[in-house]
Amino acid sequence: MGESRGSRAMFAFLGTWVRPVMNALMDKEWHGQEKLPRDTGIIVCPNHVTEIDPVVVGHFLYNQGIMPHFLAKASLFEVPVIGSILRTIKQVPVERSSAGANRSLEAARDALADGGGIIIYPEGTLTRDPDMWPMKGRTGAARLALQTGAPVVPIAHWGAHEVFPRYAKRFYLFPRKCSRVLVGDPVDLSEFRDAPLTRTTLDAATERILDAITELLAELRGEEPPAERWDPSQKQQKRTGRDFEAQDDGNPGGPQPGGQQ
Repeated sequence: MGESRGSRAMFAFLGTWVRPVMNALMDKEWHGQEKLPRDTGIIVCPNHVTEIDPVVVGHFLYNQGIMPHFLAKASLFEVPVIGSILRTIKQVPVERSSAGANRSLEAARDALADGGGIIIYPEGTLTRDPDMWPMKGRTGAARLALQTGAPVVPIAHWGAHEVFPRYAKRFYLFPRKCSRVLVGDPVDLSEFRDAPLTRTTLDAATERILDAITELLAELRGEEPPAERWDPSQKQQKRTGRDFEAQDDGNPGGPQPGGQQ
């Protein structure tokens, strides 16, 4: 089917100012673009370390000719102008009710059918891991993949957090930083395709996706990831909100500019 003319026009309009801004903010190193499936809708699963991640990943995908579609709070679609833009470029509203969840799934399926990229952060929010490795995830990406058969593409990126640290209030542009993006092979979920969509199946598929992202991130960072994935519930941390650090290991400031902990 492909993106509508209106959607592509709006993406092109947004790209005329988003791309120059991103190019001004930081240098780029992109690797693995050839691994992105073409002529089909894909589910893109990146790591999540800072609020500007969606722009970093969206910029990367748009430059590859893949229109990025994010899951966005349903309330944003009610905001004048912003809501109209979101609907035009077929972003996916997320609602908490069962009926709303079904509508979100249908919207995601439509975007996949149009050959776009649905970006889902398996962690659900910014990582709580003090060293910024992927933490324990949620099952939305795995569920959508198993229900639609769409390929899941893991992506790791590193460096944007130095420009805008997690939950920061300002940008740190100097010295100039570099955002690196690495694409992996589609995650093999074939063993889960015919299994019932139980919690056990979805958790196992989610772990498979997070393992792939973590492996890519380890390559980008040149470091070994932790042996055990960070689990906020076991650390008595909140999964949402800026004050989650108050309940963890005493690092109230989070990651510092320049990537220093």
